[in-house]
Amino acid sequence: MTLTQNIAIVTGGASGLGLAITKKFVQSGIKTIIIGRNEENLTNLANELGELCQYYVFDLSNLSGIPGLIKTIADQYGHIDILVNNAGINSKKSFVEVSDEDFNKVIQTNLNSVFSVSREVTKYMLAAKQGCIINISSMAAQYGIPYVIGYTAAKTGIEGMTKAMAVELSPDGIRVNCVAPGFIKTNMSSKALDNDPARKQKVMSRTPMGRLGEPEDIAEAVYFLSSNAAKYITGAILPVDGGNSIGF
Repeated sequence: MTLTQNIAIVTGGASGLGLAITKKFVQSGIKTIIIGRNEENLTNLANELGELCQYYVFDLSNLSGIPGLIKTIADQYGHIDILVNNAGINSKKSFVEVSDEDFNKVIQTNLNSVFSVSREVTKYMLAAKQGCIINISSMAAQYGIPYVIGYTAAKTGIEGMTKAMAVELSPDGIRVNCVAPGFIKTNMSSKALDNDPARKQKVMSRTPMGRLGEPEDIAEAVYFLSSNAAKYITGAILPVDGGNSIGF
């Protein structure tokens, strides 16, 4: 599989699923720019992966700063070929306990920043008449999951935005797709499920493959959608979930 693109941005690229995506891109020879808030994590990963991994410390909830950030990246590297909108936060509370501030905080990072980053990156992709944007969704957009109303609203918005972007941008050479991870084995998810046996049993019982996914499974799907092997795919929502979204 050969990629014609060689400059990628991965938001939240130093931890969890973003880390696996960053490593896959770098291993494939793609210069990968990671954006995140934790400078220590970003620095350590860049040092580990070498010159193909560069980083910017930035809080994506600062929407007004996003145009300047993307311009800085484009000016430094000349072009942006791949954007992976992966960064996100979560807040687990019962519906009636979620304040407007709680809800808006999740929406700001998980949905509004995806719109703003995509809009700014698209300006450079339009000039080049090519580009690939991959958004990261969730099982929360495939069916109802309790206690994560803000996260669910944001990820459902991501999937709708993916389709609208694809229809508008694909005639200009920009493909837009979405990966919807199932339950993936990360430190955060493993801890959450191990502390909630009933929830873990429910997850496993409706996952036909009977196990959690690996972060690398998501990275491989993102890499595929970024590649020429997916050159006729746009507007797709790809579940990578061991069958969870269709499980009974």
